[in-house]
Amino acid sequence: MSLAFYQNNIKSAKENINQLERQITQNSFLRLAIMLGGGILVFQLFKTNNIFLVLGSILGIILLFVFFVFRGSKIERKLQEAKVFLQINENEINMLEGQPNMYADGAEFEDPKHPYTSDLDIFGAHSLFAKVNRCATKDGISDLASWMLQAAPKQTMEQRQAAADELSQDPEHLQQFQTKMLFNLGSKINLRTYIQSYFHDKAMDFGSAFMRAYVPIVPYIFLVGILVSLFYYDLSAYLIGLGIAHLLWTMSQAGKVSLFSNKIDKIGVSLIAFADAIKLIEERNYKAELLQQLQQQLRIKDQDKKLSEVIRELGKLIDKLDVRNNMLVGAILNMLSLWDFKQVMAINKWKDQYQDTIVSGFGAMSTYEALLSLCILKYNHPDWVQPHITEDVQQHSLQCKALNHPLIDAGKAVANDYDGHDHHIALITGSNMAGKSTFLRTVGINAVLAYAGAVVCAQEFHIPIYRLVTYMRIKDSLNESTSTFKAELDRMKFILDRVAQLPDSFFLIDEMLRGTNSVDKYLGSKAIIKKLIGLQGQGMLATHDLQLAEMAKDYPSDLKNYHFDIQVQGNEMLFDYKLKEGPCTIFNASMLLKGIGVLVENEN
Repeated sequence: MSLAFYQNNIKSAKENINQLERQITQNSFLRLAIMLGGGILVFQLFKTNNIFLVLGSILGIILLFVFFVFRGSKIERKLQEAKVFLQINENEINMLEGQPNMYADGAEFEDPKHPYTSDLDIFGAHSLFAKVNRCATKDGISDLASWMLQAAPKQTMEQRQAAADELSQDPEHLQQFQTKMLFNLGSKINLRTYIQSYFHDKAMDFGSAFMRAYVPIVPYIFLVGILVSLFYYDLSAYLIGLGIAHLLWTMSQAGKVSLFSNKIDKIGVSLIAFADAIKLIEERNYKAELLQQLQQQLRIKDQDKKLSEVIRELGKLIDKLDVRNNMLVGAILNMLSLWDFKQVMAINKWKDQYQDTIVSGFGAMSTYEALLSLCILKYNHPDWVQPHITEDVQQHSLQCKALNHPLIDAGKAVANDYDGHDHHIALITGSNMAGKSTFLRTVGINAVLAYAGAVVCAQEFHIPIYRLVTYMRIKDSLNESTSTFKAELDRMKFILDRVAQLPDSFFLIDEMLRGTNSVDKYLGSKAIIKKLIGLQGQGMLATHDLQLAEMAKDYPSDLKNYHFDIQVQGNEMLFDYKLKEGPCTIFNASMLLKGIGVLVENEN
């Protein structure tokens, strides 16, 4: 369903792009015709010695030219939007085919000391964040990352679930919002931070009392002068002189105006796109509580204007100031209306009136953008389910059916069931490459999705709100002069301390104490398991050491054995990657060594 939706969008987008490109070419030819035809017309009118007819013609030609300049800009924006729309849909197709996401992968949030993100592939290339993220703004990326770094309260999770459920039913809206926000993708400028710093920069103050009084009446002075010249007395020489004086005045202030313009004109188009995105939210009728709250944050208190209108107003003012970059048009406009001064003062007036009202709007937009990421995940995977979240970690336990790893291709992944109601710790034994580590990561990464408010890769998923902590990829550190075994000890102490201090912890431990000999490894692992049982810890441990499975006899209510095994047919090993109850009885290390030419002899 989602594949066909994206393919149809790609087809229509390409057709729209071709049509807009033709319109741009036509508009360019019309502008050229106006300049050439206007030049010929003015040359012929000079022969009439009628200065007003000449000036009127020049003014008319300029206005017509400006009209087509703005028309061209409007078409260019439509073309850019169509190309962005195409890019968004191509990205979804690419991701469904296993290619990288064009949005950020969250690598900057990677932290090997975090309780679980490094072990569970939450951030970085080929990560959960890379799969889920559709945030273009830095604030949206930070919001989504924070949802994956720590479990939210149950009410917040359920609010996100309800919001994602509502929005995922309208993929057209999701894509419209993405299209409006994609201007932020890869941008080094944080729009919210940039505007805040810009508005509080005292160097951006502009205009004296005389300027604020004089500039608004300049167009009327010229209008009255032209009317007087037509019907009473010829003031053309004075008007031309005044226009030249205006031009020289604006030239004398060009440096300050340029400083003002250069800092703000970078975001004019961005602000208009941002306003369009806000408008999409303002115009909807939401049922979900969280969406209603976000919509409320976009309202401007004590004013009739909508936030989208206010931000669009600033964007248009910046675009008007940008007209000064056309030397001919800018010179005429400055002569007749002191255009540069008028736009700069209008922007400052806007700043004084609205700068404190838009900050909350940026926060609501970043949250909405993060929600959109959860919505698209749900839309792209209609067979995934909303998890059932509980709060009591003592009375409730992890239970799942057909649980799969969200980063493994659906055609290759093997689903597993698990029910933790009759034990606290699952001890998982099994052969090399049989699936123990993958299963632990599958549980952990789906828990992260659930705690973020997203759907999970399962048919059923019930989970209390645990504090996840993992022990999987233990590495040495040359910088810290730390051996692998020392790193293991440090991580294990970290886990034991968390379990002791936080009863709602849930650990995922993969093969303890790999950096020591087999005897110490067994004795040490056994001692750690006893310690975890004594702390009433909850979680899962994967190990190759079958002797540890014997502990379930001594702790039947705390420890339960599971395993992944293999089937041997001749010299061939078959992995089914299915979790089964009880300890493993078949191991494959000797067979794997035989495959590389190393024979293992049995000792009697």
